[in-house]
Amino acid sequence: MEIQRTKELDLLAKRLKEAPVVAILGPRQCGKTTLANQFARREAAGSVHRFDLEDPRDLAKLDEPMLALEELQDLVVIDEVQRRPELFPVLRVLVDKQPNTKYLILGSASRDLLAQSSESLAGRISYMELGGFSLDLLPADAAQRLWIRGGFPKSYLAGSAEASFQWRQDFITTFLERDIPNLGIRIPANTLRRFWMMLAHYHGQIFNAAEIGRSLSMSDATAKRYLDMLSGTFLIRQVQPWFYNTQKRLVKRPKIYFRDSGLLHALRSLKNRDDVLGHPQLGASWEGFALEQAIQHVGLREQDVFFWAVHTGAELDLVFQHKGKLFGIEAKYGDAPTLTTSMRAAVEELSLSHLWVVYPGSKLYDLRKQVSVVPIQHLNRLKP
Repeated sequence: MEIQRTKELDLLAKRLKEAPVVAILGPRQCGKTTLANQFARREAAGSVHRFDLEDPRDLAKLDEPMLALEELQDLVVIDEVQRRPELFPVLRVLVDKQPNTKYLILGSASRDLLAQSSESLAGRISYMELGGFSLDLLPADAAQRLWIRGGFPKSYLAGSAEASFQWRQDFITTFLERDIPNLGIRIPANTLRRFWMMLAHYHGQIFNAAEIGRSLSMSDATAKRYLDMLSGTFLIRQVQPWFYNTQKRLVKRPKIYFRDSGLLHALRSLKNRDDVLGHPQLGASWEGFALEQAIQHVGLREQDVFFWAVHTGAELDLVFQHKGKLFGIEAKYGDAPTLTTSMRAAVEELSLSHLWVVYPGSKLYDLRKQVSVVPIQHLNRLKP
C-alpha cells in the first residue's frame, strides 16, 4: 500500500521551480525515496536519473562524480547523499554549467550534519523536511494506531502489532550499528542505546545534561553532543524556551520530545495498545504525539517552535509566531480539558492571539475568548 503525499508533492514541485537543487531531509525509512518516485511519476516530463548511495554500484559510479553527472539532463535524484558529502561542491559547478538540469537530493541527516551543503550550494538549494505519516494523510479514525505505532510507513502499515513492534526494534538496531557509523560518528552502539533509552524517561521534560551524565558516567558536554546527534538525525526534537522581556525568571534549557511516538514505545518495550495504555508515561506519550502532529499540520520548522515556562510553575507546551502575532498550543490527555492557571497566565503574559488545547476527545468548545479545545482529528481548526 502506497499513500500519496499530495501536499508534499505540490510543495516539492514549487521548490524545484524556484531552485536548481532541492534537498529532502528526514529520518531513514520515513518515505523520502517513495516521495521522490511519486514526484518523478507525476511531474517529470523528461528523463529521470537515479543514484542510490546505499547501492555499491551507484556509489562506485560516483567515484568520479563530474564524469558521471555532467552530461545528465532533466532530473537527477541522489538518495542517501550523506554517504558522499563531497558531492556538494561538484553540484555547485554542475548547477552553474547545466541550468536546465534539476537535482533532487535525499538525506537522513540535518543541515548541521551536512554542513558542506549550505556552504557549497548557498543560494542554489532549497530544503524540505519530511517526517513519517501524519494525520493529514490518514483517515479520521487513524489517530490511535498512528500514536501507538508511530509514523514510519513500514511500522504503521505492518500487518500486526507484533510485526510493527519488531520493525521498530530492528530500525533502532540498524540505526545504532550501521547508520551512525556511516555518518562518520564514532560512538559505541551500546553507549548510544543506553543514552537513547534514558532520553525516553525525559520525553516531554526539560533536558538535564548533568543528571543524565551522572547516570551514564559521561560529561555534560558528551550528553549534549549525543542529544544534538539524535536531533540532527531527526529522531529527537529539541524545543527551545521562549524569551521575552520580563521580570520573572524563565526556564532556559530545552524540552525534548521523541518525534516518533512508535520509537518511544519501542525503547520502553511497549509492544501494543494495552501496554501503552497501562504505562505511567501514557499522558506524556500522547501529548508529545499530539504536539508533533500539530507542528506538522501548521507547517512549523524546528527553529519556529518554542515552549514557555517560568520558575513559578506556569508553562505552555508550544509557542510560535505567525505574521507578527503569537499563538500557543497545549496538549492534554483527558476527557474534557478545563482552563488552567498556566493557560490563563500564558494568554495574558504573552498576549497570545489564540491558544488551542488539543485533546483525544470529539467535541469542539471554547474555554474563554482566545482559548479553544480542539479534538486531535480536527487539527484543521488550527488556523493562525
